[in-house]
Parts: sequence; C-alpha cells; structure tokens
Amino acid sequence: MPDAMNEVPGFLSGGGEMGALMRNHDWAATPFGPVECWPQSLRSMVGACLNSPLLGTVLWGPELRMLYNDAYVASMADRHPAAIGRPVAEVWGDVWDLVAPPFEHAMRTGEGFAQDRVELPMVRNGQPEITYWNISATPIFGEDGRVVGLLNQGIEITGQVVAEQQRLVAKQQLRDMNEQLAQEVAIRTEERNLMWDTSPDLMVVINFKGIFQRVNPAWTTLLGYQPEELIGHHINEFITEEDHLRTVDAYLTTAGGKQVRIVNRYRHKNGAHHWISWVAAPAGDKTYATGRDITEEIERQAQLESTHEQLRQAQKMEAVGQLTGGLAHDFNNLLAGISVSLEMIEARIRQDRTGEVSKYLLVAQGATKRAAALTHRLLAFSRRQTLAPKAINAGRLVSGMLDMVQRTVGPNIVVESYCTADLWTARVDPSQLENALLNLCLNARDAMPEGGRITVETGNRVFDAESARQQDIPEGEYLAIRVTDSGTGMSPEVLTKAFDPFFTTKPMGEGTGLGLSMIHGFTQQSGGQVRIHSQLGIGTTVSLYLPRYTGTAERDNGPLGLAPVLPAQRGETVLVVDDEPTVRLLITDLLADLGYRAIVVADGVAALEVLQSGEHLDLLLTDVGLPGGMNGLQLANAGRLARPDLRVLFITGYAENALFHNGLLEPGMSVLSKPFSVNSLAERMRELIGQPPALHG
Repeated sequence: MPDAMNEVPGFLSGGGEMGALMRNHDWAATPFGPVECWPQSLRSMVGACLNSPLLGTVLWGPELRMLYNDAYVASMADRHPAAIGRPVAEVWGDVWDLVAPPFEHAMRTGEGFAQDRVELPMVRNGQPEITYWNISATPIFGEDGRVVGLLNQGIEITGQVVAEQQRLVAKQQLRDMNEQLAQEVAIRTEERNLMWDTSPDLMVVINFKGIFQRVNPAWTTLLGYQPEELIGHHINEFITEEDHLRTVDAYLTTAGGKQVRIVNRYRHKNGAHHWISWVAAPAGDKTYATGRDITEEIERQAQLESTHEQLRQAQKMEAVGQLTGGLAHDFNNLLAGISVSLEMIEARIRQDRTGEVSKYLLVAQGATKRAAALTHRLLAFSRRQTLAPKAINAGRLVSGMLDMVQRTVGPNIVVESYCTADLWTARVDPSQLENALLNLCLNARDAMPEGGRITVETGNRVFDAESARQQDIPEGEYLAIRVTDSGTGMSPEVLTKAFDPFFTTKPMGEGTGLGLSMIHGFTQQSGGQVRIHSQLGIGTTVSLYLPRYTGTAERDNGPLGLAPVLPAQRGETVLVVDDEPTVRLLITDLLADLGYRAIVVADGVAALEVLQSGEHLDLLLTDVGLPGGMNGLQLANAGRLARPDLRVLFITGYAENALFHNGLLEPGMSVLSKPFSVNSLAERMRELIGQPPALHG
C-alpha cells in the first residue's frame, strides 16, 4: 500500500472516491500486480476512465476484471466496493450472462460495439428492478497488439425508457378508448337510426320557429305524409286550428330552454284527426320531440264515460221509479184520508149533524200535515229545501231534545249524551237538525226491539288532506255529531243502500224510507257530510259533520211548539201576489181575519207597479212561481231597489233551491212552504214585520 502522495502514479492522482480507493488498494496481492508494474495501455485506460464523467469500467485480462469510476458506482449498489478488481462474471452473475456475448466477441476479434436500450434486471437497495442502458465496449490493445481488455462505457436511460413506455401505454390506452368510443358511437348511432326508422311513435326535429327539419318514417305510417311533404313546412299546417295557440306556446317554451309536454290533434292526410301526446326538449337551436298516438285511448275513455253516464242515467231512472212508486203510495193514502174526510163533512152537514164535523176536520188536517212533512223530506232528499240557518250551539240543542227523545223511544232504551268542552259553533237550520237527530234516534230505537242504549255525542273534528279525502269532505274544521246505538247493525249490502230514497228494512207501513235520505240531503246542503259505520250484532254509528262557524251562537229561544195566532198590531199593509185565484181568496180572507190590510195582485208586473208607487207596505207576501216572466225572487229584488227595507215572505209549493242561493235567504226574507197552517203564516208574518230594517247588499 503506498505511503505517500509522491509515490502515487500520475494516472491515479485524480478520479474522486474511486481514485482514492484504487490508490489505497493493495494491488500487489491481486492478479494485477503492483501498480508500478502495470503496462502502459492499462495505465492509460484506467486514468481516462477515472476522470471521465461517463459511467465506465475497464475490463482487464482474460477474466475481464473490473476497474471502474465514480459514475459506475451508482449502478453497483451493494456490489461496491467488493467488486474492485474482481471478474465481471462474478460481480454481475446472471446479468452478465445476458450481455456477455458481444463483450466476448470484442475480446476475440478486437471489434468494439455499441448497443442502445439494453434491458438489465438489477437489485438495488434490496429491490429488484428493470433498468435500461446504452452501452459500448472499446478494445484495449497491448504493446504486442493483442486485445488485453475492454473499456466499457454506459449511460443509464431507465427513466427515459420508462417514461416512453408510459407514453406508449397511455397512447395505446387512448387509442383503445377512441376505438371503443367509436364503436359505442357507431352502435348508438345504429341503435338511434334503428329506433328512428322503426319506432311506431312520431319523432321530429323542428327549429324554434316551428319549421320541420327532420321526421321519421312513422309520419308516413301514422299520418300518411312523406318526409318531403313535411320538411320546410310549419307544424300548424298539419294541426287542427283549435290547437294552434297551445302548440305555438309549447315550442316557444322549449326555445326558452325548458322541456314541455303537450297533447294536440294532427290531421291525417285523409282528413281524419289523431290525438298525439308529445314530449319535447330543446338542444342547441332546435327542439327534439317524440309523439305517441293516443287516439284509441281517448276514444276508449270517451266510450267509458258515455257508458258511465248511461249507467248513471239508468240509476237515476231507477231512483225516479222508486220515488214515483213511493210517492204514489204515500200520497194516495193521504189524499184518501183528506177526500173521505171532506165527503163525510159534506154528508154530516146535509144530515145537520154538525157536531160530528170536528173529528173529520182533525183527520183531514192530520193528513195535510203528514203530506207537508213528506214533502219536506222529499225536498231535503233532493237538496232543494230552503233552509233558515242560524249559528247554533249543538250541545244545547241536543240537551234540549233529550227528554223528548227519551219519551219517544220508550223506557227500555237508555238515552245519554256527551258534549266536548269548548264545542265549536255551526250554522245550520236548527229545526232541520232537530228533525235529523230525531230521525236517527227513531231509527236506533227500531234497531233495538229488546231495548238498548242510544248515545249522542257532540265534539270538534279537524280533517287534514288525507282524512278529508277518505271522508269525501273538504279539508278543514267541523262540528261532529254522532248517534250510536247498540242494535242489530246493518249488513254491507244494506249499508250501501242506506241513503237510497224509499229504501227501508222495516215492515210495510212502518217507514217511508226517506229518513236517512233527508238527513243526507240536509247535511250536504249545509256544506257538510254524513257517514255510517255499522257492524251486524254490534250496532250502528251515524256521524254528521257540519262546517265550523266562527261566529257566536244565537240565543236559544226554547223549543218550538204551537203558538197562539198572532194578529196584526196596527192594521199593517201586506201586498199579496199569487196567480192562483183560490189561494188569493183564502189568503185575503185569512189576512182580514188577522186584522191586516191586503193589496192583492195576480202577477209580478202588477205587483211591481205597487212596489214602485207611494203606497205604504209593511210586507210583500208572494208566490215564488209567477207568470209573466218574473218570479217571486226577481220581484222581491226589484222591489228592494225602491224599498231597501222591504220584508218578504215567499210562499211556495216547491222550494226552488237555485233561486235562493243554494237554499240560503238574504236577511229580511223568509219562505213558508205549502201547505201551511194559519198559525205558521201569522207567526212568520209577525216575525218579519217585527224585525229591524233588513241589511242586504
């Protein structure tokens, strides 16, 4: 090992770390021998290699022992520094086997070589990897001209090759993606074209001005037009005139960037009309639309509606038949009672047995009252009964009826009631509500021949959207009145017919079958609903739902009953209008008996002359149905133009609901249905004349 710098040969004076290692290496113990004995060719090549920036190694002798520079160290990994002076085959092992042939050839022939992108697997830092090199070998000739070694130089290009490979892979992937995309586009185009060509639905491309741009073959199949007959033309040329505006609005909507759905009618080339249901959407400066022919669906729907209408008409005629039969039966019985009573009265007068007349009068009057009650029930069933609604407290009304109901149903039935605190108010006709509740209690009694319990409950009920839909009633707040019995209940078959007119399960002569029909009509006319829940052997609950009224309940004047005839107080003047001479005569005599002054006319024109005169009037008493083109309500309204405070009492045999704003009267007006008693006429007149001035619009 050299001891001092001046002993180091010049060719080893530099070379960085490898130069230092080689200067301090004991070469005498190696096949190379002492440095000072190295041949000049070896010295020259080692000096050049150590000072070269390129990766290089001198492969010397038959075994190609390695002498390398700093640049070469990086490729050696953990083989360095043990590789110094060792045969290359030992150092590189399997790797050398891959590259040895050209080196061996160069040693034999003295012909150098250069190879690019040589792939060499290596283990670096304990990890195997593939590396790439540009390598060359230059022969080293000895003094005798023979090849004694090789100068091996190399440049590692692993990074470049890997990057290039990645680029190639990416390029291939992109190429594959493009090919796949092209295939998908081709498939989709083929599918689109196939769908365009074979679809039974109309497909069209139009611009935002409504001009046809493209159409599919379905236009020919469905509507008979060839493409050239459509393209370039406006769509309204082929649409029924009634649908023009709607269609223009639709394609203008798509021009605004929105999808639209529309149904319109296209004319077939043969003149027939086809209903087309469209879905259209914008893209770019055009509208793309698909239309389905729904003509058959619409025709089927129209046919179905026609069938339903025929069914409804048949059901209506069936109901009319039931009404006619029921009316004929009941009114024949009532008329028989009246007719026979009148004949008996006539006979007793001829026989001078006038003392017996009163009993026949009572029979005739009773039949008349029953006929009036039947008429009222019919009007309620048909929802044409004129109501006199008031704000009521249903709890007080029910409480006031309990004694009467208990006496009516008998001692073997317990009647009880429950009322919610803070009960809401409802605005209904109290007498009709009393009548409805009484009917329900009587029905309950008949369902409990062996006795039982009737419960009347009043409470508040709120219907949200879902519960309102289930009950077929508008969403909102309602007063609920329930009548429950512990009777026999109803079968589902009976329950479906419960509201039918004249339908009854009672024996002949024990019921008209109008009770529930009347209740149904009254409840719906009051803006509410009625529902029945029943189970055989358990009982029945009938629920009335009446809209909540936010006002205050009017003061209860006590139960209605017979009152003494109320005469005129000051000889008030009443204008009587009726086209029936008999009625005019009877009312005139009746008013005279009561002390009223009557002005009597036969029609609306004559009455209007009186109303527009200076004649003092306290009351207009008029029939509703009058001749001459002016009915009673029109007369009253015309009269109020001249006399704003005019009180009006309508008398009629048929309460024309449409005339009275769905059965509701204006203030200062009232209706008395024929037939009526002297008491009811006198009481109603006295009530109207005694009212403060009417408040009306």
